[in-house]
Amino acid sequence: MDKPLFCLDKVSFGYASGEPIFHDISLQIQAGESVCLLGANGSGKSTLLKIMCALIFPSQGRFLVSQQEITEERMENERLAKDYHRRVGFIFQNSDVQLFTTRVWDEIAYGPLQMGLSMGEVAQRVEDVIKLLKIVNLRERAPHLLSGGEKKKVAIASVLVLNPEVLILDEPTSGLDPKTERWLVDLLLELNHRGRTIIISTHNLELAHVISKRALVLSESHELVCDGLTKDILENRDLLMAVNLIDEYYHIHDGGQHVHRYTHG
Repeated sequence: MDKPLFCLDKVSFGYASGEPIFHDISLQIQAGESVCLLGANGSGKSTLLKIMCALIFPSQGRFLVSQQEITEERMENERLAKDYHRRVGFIFQNSDVQLFTTRVWDEIAYGPLQMGLSMGEVAQRVEDVIKLLKIVNLRERAPHLLSGGEKKKVAIASVLVLNPEVLILDEPTSGLDPKTERWLVDLLLELNHRGRTIIISTHNLELAHVISKRALVLSESHELVCDGLTKDILENRDLLMAVNLIDEYYHIHDGGQHVHRYTHG
């Protein structure tokens, strides 16, 4: 097997104000994989993603990317930090956290401008990603006036414009209408097909089934309790109930090819 792109080696983490969240978490992710991080709300999915994005750092253990350890001290080097955040793009669950300019075009251009690219290169990148995501009609709009789905598209555009190798998304379909959710799923599948590494956190089992071949499961006590094929995990009713991802109304159809949850009247 190739050497991993991401490697968490016995990682522990806890915020200063409380109990440790993780203890001795170990996992590896290969370049080009599409991986879902599954867990109930509060299981620590967002925290684990923030470590992978180098927004927070392990209190113990090591986090390595392409065999290079990523530490807080290393990320204090502005050049290295910029390069890392160009290569590894993060889409927050709440798009409002990510959007801060007064015009969509400027929002998308902000990242490339910080890289020191020429205005001509920046403009070309912005136009390309606006066309790719079919948001030309939003270019002159104010981000804070957009719908939830439109904000998500702009947030994704502001990351894709940097041409990242890895795209990490925290609960990407939260609050989206069905049409925008379908658009996002198709986009992520296409990006992965083109070789991008995709890592998402979700408690949406249908999304996990469609997006990823591999899933990592976190328990409510913040332990990594399973790492395996998404299909096998979605068929493991006892596991899913134990981590509070399903209830007794969970159904699987067509040999695991379709998954949905609903409550009987």
